[in-house]
Amino acid sequence: MPNLSPLLPNGWSHYLLGGLTIGTGVALLFVLTGFIGGMSTVYTSTWSFVVQRPFFRQAKLVNSRLWRLAYAAGLIVGAFVWWRFMGPTQRVAVSIAPVQLFVGGLLVGYGARLSRGCTSGHGICGLASLGLPSLVAVLTFMATAFLTANVMARVVGA
Repeated sequence: MPNLSPLLPNGWSHYLLGGLTIGTGVALLFVLTGFIGGMSTVYTSTWSFVVQRPFFRQAKLVNSRLWRLAYAAGLIVGAFVWWRFMGPTQRVAVSIAPVQLFVGGLLVGYGARLSRGCTSGHGICGLASLGLPSLVAVLTFMATAFLTANVMARVVGA
């Protein structure tokens, strides 16, 4: 087995456990309910509570918004429970300006709508169901992430 210490200085077991937990969760959601657990539709279906435009009034959004809110709440509670019992594995002091967070959120939201799903929907659920559009989306996400990380490393000098 190769030495992964430089790449994963805090070990790999918590990543494996996290991945198994997420995979089990979305598999159970699908097996028990037939629902596919992507997060970008949670955002869109939540807007159907307050926005009266036809897009947000679609039956698929209005009829699924309650279980999607419960799903999102479960992710938040699950993350808190994980953090509470496992503790943070490392602390990173990074200062990001609020405007950068806002612009980043807009870009991520736009990209999720453009690709008809988010990284969790395509990467976890879409690949598990062997969806070709999800494979294309995930490869695009990853290529963009690699390119952005390398450009930023050169710009910032990290």
